[in-house]
Amino acid sequence: MRRYDDPVEVRRGMVGEPALEAPEQFLWHGRLWKVRDVVAHWVETGPWWQSSGVRAVIGSDDPSTPELRGTDLLGEREFWRVEAGVGPASSGVFDLAFDWADGNWQLVGCVD
Repeated sequence: MRRYDDPVEVRRGMVGEPALEAPEQFLWHGRLWKVRDVVAHWVETGPWWQSSGVRAVIGSDDPSTPELRGTDLLGEREFWRVEAGVGPASSGVFDLAFDWADGNWQLVGCVD
């Protein structure tokens, strides 16, 4: 899977069987991709275990541990792995992520 960090515009709608409210279409590099099926869906939270508050509680002051002061440690990103295509011959599997903190969508991976 190729990794990306590209902003995309997403239109949600009913997709698949059974029908789920999911990304129905997305605009990436000027092309409109139509979602044919939802392959997987999951939610990830921020790395709360790396916060200074957690390090203080467990007594770890390891300077190699990244500092996340000021970040939303409980922030969630919702991921959708979808099969999508531009036409009958052009298709692929894409990982789309929705960031609940800022309300933006990103394309984070692609197998085509």
